[in-house]
Formats: sequence, C-alpha cells, structure tokens
Amino acid sequence: MSQWMIYGANGYTGQLLAKAAAARGLQPILAGRNGAAIARLGESLKLPHQAFDLNDQAALQKIMAKQKVLLNCAGPFSATSAPLIEACLAIGCHYLDITGEIDAFVAAQARQTDAEQANIVICPGVGFDVIPTDCIAARLKQELPDADRLALGFDSRSALSPGTAKTSVEGLKYGGRIRKDDRIVSVPLAYQSREIDFGNGTKHAVTIPWGDIATAWFSTGIDHIEVFLPMAPSAAARLRRLDRLRPLLGLAPVQALLKYLVARRIIGPDTQQRESARSYVWGEAQNRAGRKVVARIETANGYDVTVEGALMAVGFLLENEPAPGYYTPSRLLGSDCIEKLPGSGSMLIE
Repeated sequence: MSQWMIYGANGYTGQLLAKAAAARGLQPILAGRNGAAIARLGESLKLPHQAFDLNDQAALQKIMAKQKVLLNCAGPFSATSAPLIEACLAIGCHYLDITGEIDAFVAAQARQTDAEQANIVICPGVGFDVIPTDCIAARLKQELPDADRLALGFDSRSALSPGTAKTSVEGLKYGGRIRKDDRIVSVPLAYQSREIDFGNGTKHAVTIPWGDIATAWFSTGIDHIEVFLPMAPSAAARLRRLDRLRPLLGLAPVQALLKYLVARRIIGPDTQQRESARSYVWGEAQNRAGRKVVARIETANGYDVTVEGALMAVGFLLENEPAPGYYTPSRLLGSDCIEKLPGSGSMLIE
C-alpha cells in the first residue's frame, strides 16, 4: 500500500516527479483535480491515482486518511497549501510542497504549534524554491553567528513552467519584498541593485520577492534579508516603470488575462533545455562590525533540483521520525543537503 501522495501530479513539475518516482520503483498515489489527466498519467506510469478537488475538507481527509506523507505540487500555493495542510493536521500526515511563495511560507510557519500537537512535520519549499538558498543561509549563519544582514541570490537560465509563470503573475500585485528590521515589507519592483558574482562572472542584479524572505529568517534568525536575481540594467529600468502599474496588475480581469496568456504560450523546458541550464547560487552574510562571509554553489537546473530535493524529503520522512513542527529544508534535511543532490558541487565559503 502506498504511503505517500503527489497532489498536482499532472502539472509540469508534478509529472517530472511522478516519472522520476516510477523510474525508481516508488509507488506514490498520483492526485489532482483533473480526473482525465490524472488517470492518463497514472495508467501510463502504472501508478495508483485519485482525482479530487480541495473544496470538501471532510472528503479530503477521508481520501488522504492512510497517507504518511503528502507532497503538494499544485500551484498557486496560495490556493492549495492551506486546505491540504488543514487535512494533514487532521489525519496526522506530514506535509511537503515545492512553493516559493512568501505568503505560503508565512502561513505554514504560523501552524508550528498545530503541527506539534498533530505530531506532523510541515516543510514547504523542498525544491529549488528554496533548498539551495536556504542551505547557503544556514551555512553562512554557522560561519558568522553574529550576522545581522543576509543577501542571497541565484543565476538560473532555466525556462519557466506554466505553474511558476502563473505564480509570478499573481505576485506582480505585491511588488517587491524584503525583510527589514524583522518584518517583511513591500518595496518597489527591482528595489535595490548591486554587482554580484554568483559563481559564473559578475553581473548586475536586483532584488526579487523570493521565498527566503520568510524561510531564511526561520533558519537563521537574521532580521534583514534580501534576495537578488541577475538582470540587465535596461530590463531593471523597465521593471521599475512597470511598478507604477501595480494597482492595475492586481485587478482580477488583468490577472485572468495574463494567466490565460501564460497557459497558451508557456509549456516549460524540455529535457535538453534542463540539462544545459545550470544554476549558480550565492549568499553573503555581514555583521555589525562589517565582516562579510560569502558562499557559492553550482547546482543542476532548478527543476532537477526540485525533483531530487522533493524525493529526498519524502524519503527522509518515510524513514525517520523527526520532532514534529514547522521546518525549513536546511533544518529538516541538514544544511549540506543541497550538496547531496545529483548535479551539485561543493559549497565554497570565503
């Protein structure tokens, strides 16, 4: 009998995970809202499958009742994580997901006490969002325990999947975000810029609203955190101009149109594109005296990191009984877990 389930298995990343699991002889239940798509995938991989939506909590709990681990791959996680976490708390099932959404992390962190009482682990972000950056954050904290500022970033040329693109569209209405003075605050898009060597040459980079704004604080306790992505100055200037339209970008009809266009035009990278798109991850911690420590690591492309990282987390929870509660990936799997994933190099500290 299967002990774990992939919800959202028919999405781009969900399918990658389902196929990788089947290739290794694993037997997850494949689940999602689209019954026809889930059935086709399950039959093609010879895996059990179940279609259901998230509107009926009682039915949801009944369907999931015998599972030990749920891996949620269905974005946007602003819509799926809350009902699935609620069901996991009710039935005593560990919860994992691959979100990068700041608000989804914050909401999950708020269930710390509930997770302890239900004797389960809640660990969102067990993919490229946010395993590599979370491990760098944790390692930098070990190297510089009195750090009070943390900058993280990555350079990844991998194309977006439809789900990631839709999540990005949804996030436009929030603008940029950073952690400042122990609070998550809204800032304009491309708020800060600096020159960064992510590990493949110095590039112009700007701040982005990445999940570590929430998770790195939980992993390190550092109360000033920014995350950077390389971007040409001209593109950054366009993004800053776009920030003026943020009130319009949040309107339901505009959101619906943008998500429709994403669904029509974006299919996600193929195998060859993923194999050629390495990722370079960087971090810098600084203390009040001005001392800085920098860390870098090269990894496989983001989607392969997500597949391997999620399967690592599932395997860990199936084989171990960690203390219940909310976790970040580095706290659940160790700050060296990114180095154990296929395609990763060693983390370099300077």
